[in-house]
Amino acid sequence: MDPITLRDVTNPDDHPCLYEGDGENGVEIYFENEETKRLYMDMEFEGHKVICGNDSDDYVAEG
Repeated sequence: MDPITLRDVTNPDDHPCLYEGDGENGVEIYFENEETKRLYMDMEFEGHKVICGNDSDDYVAEG
C-alpha cells in the first residue's frame, strides 16, 4: 500500500520502493509512482521508527 495515497500497489516489481530499517528488521515500502516516493522521502518523522508486527498463524496479541 502506498503510504501517501493509501492505495494498493499492484505488481510491486514494476513500482518504486524504499527499504526502511536494517537487515532482517527492515521493510520494503512500495509507491504508486516516483512523485509519491519523493513526497514520502521529503516528510520528516519524529523518531522515524518502523515497527513490524507478527503475522504468523500462531501469534496471539497481548494487551
